[in-house]
Amino acid sequence: MYEGYGPQGTALLIECLTDNKNRAASEVRLAVGRNGGNMGDPGSVAYMFTRKGIVSLPKKELTEDDVLMAVLEAGAEEVKDDGDSFEVISDPQDLPAIRAALTDAGIDYDTDEAGFVPSMQVELDVANARKFVKLFDALEDLDDVQNVYANADISADVMAQLEDD
Repeated sequence: MYEGYGPQGTALLIECLTDNKNRAASEVRLAVGRNGGNMGDPGSVAYMFTRKGIVSLPKKELTEDDVLMAVLEAGAEEVKDDGDSFEVISDPQDLPAIRAALTDAGIDYDTDEAGFVPSMQVELDVANARKFVKLFDALEDLDDVQNVYANADISADVMAQLEDD
């Protein structure tokens, strides 16, 4: 795990799986530095994230109440509306129960994983969102990087402006 900062003080938690720790650290440090970020010391941003179980499912004809009713008894903490999909957030230990509850209710899900959820979000303006996306993509392109978690919040309006560029 590597920690860093992106544009406008966004926090980055970078999860790597590697056979060469020196290479991975060097590549991550280089990607962050070249794209306007800074590396942080261990523990500098990790406290802003909590390990959670995350199940993503397509909306289709479902409502938030349908999903909530299916997973509430299984230990779901929150159901988030992400536009075209829903995210069910729970403790990582409750992930199997959430999957079973969705299957029992006849609801298909896309992904289920244990990941990190930020405790607070940083809303980015267009210029900083552009820098953040460039930094995020550079990290995702590295072979050793498995996941990048961030507390950046890019609104739909800002995302639309980025897509127009």
